[in-house]
Amino acid sequence: MKMIFFLFLFLTCSACQPAASEGRQHAVGSGPQEAVAAKPEADSLPMAGKAFTTDYLMGRFDPSSHPDFTLVSTKYASREGLYLRKDTYEAFLKMYEAAKKDGITLTILSATRNFDYQKGLWEAKWTGARTIEDGKDASKAYPAPTSRALKILEYSSMPGSSRHHWGTDMDLNALNNEHFETGQGLKTYEWLTANASAYGFCQPYSPKGNTRPYGYNEEKWHWSYLPVAQPLTQLAREKLTDEMIQGFKGAETAKSIGIVEKYVLGINPDCLPK
Repeated sequence: MKMIFFLFLFLTCSACQPAASEGRQHAVGSGPQEAVAAKPEADSLPMAGKAFTTDYLMGRFDPSSHPDFTLVSTKYASREGLYLRKDTYEAFLKMYEAAKKDGITLTILSATRNFDYQKGLWEAKWTGARTIEDGKDASKAYPAPTSRALKILEYSSMPGSSRHHWGTDMDLNALNNEHFETGQGLKTYEWLTANASAYGFCQPYSPKGNTRPYGYNEEKWHWSYLPVAQPLTQLAREKLTDEMIQGFKGAETAKSIGIVEKYVLGINPDCLPK
C-alpha cells in the first residue's frame, strides 16, 4: 500500500514541475521586456526650447555658474569675464576662423548680460549717473518717464527684455554704426552680412523702416545665434508680457510703451521664428 502511495506522490510532483518552470521563465523573461518598453526613446524626447523658462528668458540666472555657458577666451574678446552659451560660442569660433582667413578679425565686446547687470546699465542712464548716446543726462533732458524710457530704448534694453540675457547675442568690434561704414569696419560688416548666416548668425537690429517700424535703432555690431535665439523669441512671443517687465526704475512705462511687441519682437524679420 505504501508503495502505491509513494508512486502516486512521485507522479503528481512530476506533473507539477513543467508548469512551475514555465512560470519562472515567464517571470524572468517579462521583467527586462517591461523595462525596455517603459524606457523613452531618446529621439522622442522634447529638444529645442523645452528647457527654457521665462526666468531664463528674462536673464534671472548667473551665467558664470550655468552649465550651458562658458567663459569667452580673451583671444576673442576685448576683456575678461564675458560669457556665452556653449553652442553659440562654438558657432562663433567657426565664424571667427573663417573670417580670419579672409583678413577679418572679429572681437567680442559684450556678450551675456543677466537681469542684474542690465539693471545696473539701465538705471545708470535713468538716473543720469551715465549719459546716454547723445551725451545728455536723461534724467534732466527727459524728465517725463515715458519720454526718458523711449530715449534710453533707442540703444538700451529694459532689464528682463534684452536679447543679451540669452547667451546667444554678442556685440562685435565697435559700438557705433559709423565704424562699419568705412575702411576695415566696412569690410568687416560686408563680410558679416555675406557670411554670418552660414554659421547661424543674424543681425536682429537692422535699419528701421517698413519691415521693422518699431524697436531699437540699427546696430551693425549686434549679432544673434538663431538656432537658440529663435526658440527663445518664440517663447517671448507666447509667454512674456509687459506686466512681467518690472523690478527697476522706470519699469512702470513698459506697458504703455508696449515693450514686448515693439522691442523684444521688433527685430529684423529675417531673425524671427518662421
